[in-house]
Amino acid sequence: MFLKKSVSNGRVFLSFVQGYRINGKVKHKTIEKIGYLDELEKVYDDPIAYFKSVAEERNQSAPAETIKIAVNQRLTDNTSSRKNLGYAIPKRIYSLLAIHTFLQNKQKHLSIEYNLNSIFSLLIYNRFLFPSSKKKAFDNRDFFFESYDFSIDDLYRSLDYFARYSEPLQKYLHEKVCEIIGRDGKLGYYDVTNYYFEIPYNDEDKYDDNGVLVKKGFRKKGPSKEHRPDPIVQMGLLMDSNGIPMAFNTFSGGESEKTSLLPIIRRVKRDYGMERIITVADRGLNTSDNTAFLAGINDDHSQAHDGYIYGQSVLSADKEFKAWVLNPEGYIQTKEIDTEGEEVLFTHKSRVYAKTIQLKNQQGKRTLRMTIYQKQMVYHSKKYAEKQKKERELVLAKAKDLIAHPGKYTRATSMGAAGYIKNIKFVKETGEIPDGINLSLNLEKITEEEKYDGYYSIVTSEKKLSDREIRDIYKGLWEIEESFKIIKSEFRARPVYLRTENHIKAHFLICFVALLILRVLEYKLDKKHSVKQIRESLIRYSCSHLDQNYYLFDYRNEILQSLEGVFDIDLGNKIMTTSQIKKILQYYK
Repeated sequence: MFLKKSVSNGRVFLSFVQGYRINGKVKHKTIEKIGYLDELEKVYDDPIAYFKSVAEERNQSAPAETIKIAVNQRLTDNTSSRKNLGYAIPKRIYSLLAIHTFLQNKQKHLSIEYNLNSIFSLLIYNRFLFPSSKKKAFDNRDFFFESYDFSIDDLYRSLDYFARYSEPLQKYLHEKVCEIIGRDGKLGYYDVTNYYFEIPYNDEDKYDDNGVLVKKGFRKKGPSKEHRPDPIVQMGLLMDSNGIPMAFNTFSGGESEKTSLLPIIRRVKRDYGMERIITVADRGLNTSDNTAFLAGINDDHSQAHDGYIYGQSVLSADKEFKAWVLNPEGYIQTKEIDTEGEEVLFTHKSRVYAKTIQLKNQQGKRTLRMTIYQKQMVYHSKKYAEKQKKERELVLAKAKDLIAHPGKYTRATSMGAAGYIKNIKFVKETGEIPDGINLSLNLEKITEEEKYDGYYSIVTSEKKLSDREIRDIYKGLWEIEESFKIIKSEFRARPVYLRTENHIKAHFLICFVALLILRVLEYKLDKKHSVKQIRESLIRYSCSHLDQNYYLFDYRNEILQSLEGVFDIDLGNKIMTTSQIKKILQYYK
């Protein structure tokens, strides 16, 4: 409410007026008529100053005022008065990370009229709470209290800039996380996943006039995590020991994930100023080239200072390693509590072993031999053995059905089962199994695999750490797997509908930043609540417009109460004014 001065019959008239918004437009409603200024001056020394103070006093007591609602009041056509205030929480983290400052500094050097920070923040809040296409995010922008003054064309143009600033923003966010939380830069958890595109073709490679490859196609068919035949783009994610993302990279679906590790480690060490990183990765990244770099052998074969903790496939290991695994000598038994809180009996042993690895020479041939000393650990779990046996039985049932009915299957649908079938072939053009071939189970392979049921191994350069320390560190990989699940399921990052490489990279930057904000929020909540619970609470913390500047809230739970303590805000009012809401939304300092 404020004091309004208007002119009537050549005289100044004072009144109390309430401002409010309807569909983004400012409206005014006269609350009380006071009188003509010349007459009021006979009673008050300074009527304007006096009635301004009255208005201020009434505003301070406004939440206690009675709001009158007409019970027979009808909605106007095309009314949408519902708004979300839950996004105030990710906005606080967004501000705490000073992302707006980064984008504003970048925009100073650009000749564009639209606001990069306004667009980026909308895309982040929408991905965090209401994941959808970029077009739908734009269409639903009025669901938030912010004013977003840009066009849909501006939004798509901005994606090119976001792609350009991706790596600098990742570095900037790393520095902010170090300031806000602190970061143990000694451990880096890395894994790769991929995202499919519902298109029938690969992006074409580009060649120059001499036939030299200039640029590889980005969306290409490759080994899909969902076993889909569609083209994919791959994402590598590096995470710290708190489960907070550090950096990411994207690369073509046609490339091997094994080659993606070293570029991101080199970039992080160079840009983030880290002297040594112990990379924790699954067995898919356990290659000679990666091991040579991380174990302490530079490109010039000099000693480096990084390290690794890898999962090691027992089945794909060499004969000597397999023989050591099956040899009962040296095993000890310990009881431990697993991730489900159950007591598990572990049988395990370890050794330090001189391992010979082969590296490529200048011609690309693996003729160079290097010896590294690594600690090797092997574990056997009865529970894990039973799990592997059940999983194999399901695949073998599928394999037997394929042998009996080969016409039902193709290369794509026979995934997994085909590895247990002798003589299986596929027609290159169609992926179908040709008629007239003799199919049978590969019993020798099944027997060989059964020997190693229940065994799993970890190998590391960190020979001074105990077996338990190594295994506890390796367990942290589950958080990066969970992060991928969040991006894919909670943030609905797939399928990806964007076409150009820059727009696709911008899409994954948005997912990365939303994930980073979520992980920082989890950390501030001491990881007491699940991702699903946090998101659901913030989604449900919405309100409906009542009248003038008043909004009605209808949801509150223990998570919102926890957030009040973390951010020193009050989310408990059933009715709030626009000014109260703005205070909650103001930038967090």
